[in-house]
Amino acid sequence: MSQLKCRYGDYEFHYKVIYLPPREKQRRKIAIHIHPNGSVQVDAPEGTEATDIRQAVGKRARWVVKHLAEIRQRQREVLARRYISGESHFYLGRRYMLKVNHAPRLAAEVKLLRGCLKVSTPNKSPDAVKELLWEWYKAHAKTTFRRRLDLLIEQVPWVRESPPKVRLLTMKRQWGSCSPKGDIILNSHLVKAPCDCIDYVIMHELCHLREHNHSQNFYRLLGLLMPEWQSVKAKLDNMSEILLNQ
Repeated sequence: MSQLKCRYGDYEFHYKVIYLPPREKQRRKIAIHIHPNGSVQVDAPEGTEATDIRQAVGKRARWVVKHLAEIRQRQREVLARRYISGESHFYLGRRYMLKVNHAPRLAAEVKLLRGCLKVSTPNKSPDAVKELLWEWYKAHAKTTFRRRLDLLIEQVPWVRESPPKVRLLTMKRQWGSCSPKGDIILNSHLVKAPCDCIDYVIMHELCHLREHNHSQNFYRLLGLLMPEWQSVKAKLDNMSEILLNQ
């Protein structure tokens, strides 16, 4: 991993390079990612020359600068959450606009509908909307995490016969952990992140059920099961402040 910079006109931006192992049967290309916090990440195949990376970034510098300007504008407009119509909230890595509908005669509910998180409630106070939305997140986190775990278990022989239990916990600094009993504990906020980030956290904890530390053996095992884990971890790290404080 290395930190470089690129100049485009009067503007200069920094970007982090992550070198990834080659894919089987497929040639990996240089890929540029811009995260919600404005950080720029470049994924490159192992052995890529620095001049090739600079050239690839230079060719897309105009695109990068444009998106960074849009992010800065959004950051200037971000206020403390008021849980009113028009705010945006993340779910599975995508932004959805919040739409609050005052419905005095209907039961309170939250629906994901046509690109919006629609909250219908007889009480549209910020606290009531926040509680409804958070209960919706936790319910979807439970089903999403279980579904992702069931898919990943097929790759992990040491838990295939006895899958771990998944527990939810709201945490401010951690995405996941393992209990002494072998349960996997996942942060409810993680459901706001993209699916590959969810998979990374789950796989990280599954590897801890085999290697109970962060030794070379642990990272070797994680790399074997998820070769792109460093890129995915960087993406999640760069979204953490937004997702954990939303």
